[in-house]
Amino acid sequence: MFKSLRLVLALALGALALPLVAAPLSEAGAATKPQCIVSLSPTATETLYAIGAGHQVQAVDTDSDYPTKGLPKKRINALDPSVEALLGICKVTSTHPSAKPDLVVISYDANSIEQKLKALGIDVLFQDAATSVNDALSQIRQLGQSTGHVKNADKLATSLQTTIDNDIKSIPPHPTKVITVYYEIGYNPYYSLTSETFVGSLLKSLGLVNIADGDATSADAGYPELSSEYIISSNPKLILLADGVTPASVEKRPGFAKVNAVANHNIVELNADVASRWGPRLGDLMNELTLDVKVMLSEAKLWKK
Repeated sequence: MFKSLRLVLALALGALALPLVAAPLSEAGAATKPQCIVSLSPTATETLYAIGAGHQVQAVDTDSDYPTKGLPKKRINALDPSVEALLGICKVTSTHPSAKPDLVVISYDANSIEQKLKALGIDVLFQDAATSVNDALSQIRQLGQSTGHVKNADKLATSLQTTIDNDIKSIPPHPTKVITVYYEIGYNPYYSLTSETFVGSLLKSLGLVNIADGDATSADAGYPELSSEYIISSNPKLILLADGVTPASVEKRPGFAKVNAVANHNIVELNADVASRWGPRLGDLMNELTLDVKVMLSEAKLWKK
């Protein structure tokens, strides 16, 4: 719960000052296949292994936990990285005589690590939180270009786009059935996300009406803190949990018993890691969200007048 929330909020704060389009590598970095990659992004780690670049990865951040097998033992705290730790992270071989990484992938520029590493001649690929499907797929393709796995990356991105498109098309028209949703990424205090965020855009594409949109400000960067009173008064028909909280615990919250989603048992516990990342398991998240919407639409008792 807490590692996902702290990373999401860190990315949100970074998004206030940094562009959403990842900066390209230098020409030298793009032309040379990196032998030693350090990933300081759980999403990038998943993507690197999914496109066949796992054997080039020699260190990852402390939050990277997928794939469940094969990750390197060397770990770096992405929220407090040090140049010294990164400089000596790589295995020295006859073909890679330096302990410096060839490529470091980041999703949050903690400690101004991007500028510091570039000053030492190390290529840095900055991929901050995607705000749309196009952003996510572009980042996958960019990782393919940067690591020498263009075909695999393009195949993965194309497959994910097809999954998303098919899921959206599979939702039947429902102009009279409005599904309001509360998407929880943090509890006590309550944090949610708006339609302007990446996951929020997925919810919107499936026809869901996000209650967080009505209580957000520009200062929230898409991740507002909501009060329990606001959530209760908004009376969402669906609650999606992406913070490790169980539906049973939501049902016990003061005042929540009268919320439509609680009364009708439409509370769904999502995999918190899948829900907070925008890489190769995006299709799994979209399939889950699509199934939830279809189930809601098929529940006759919800739509009786």
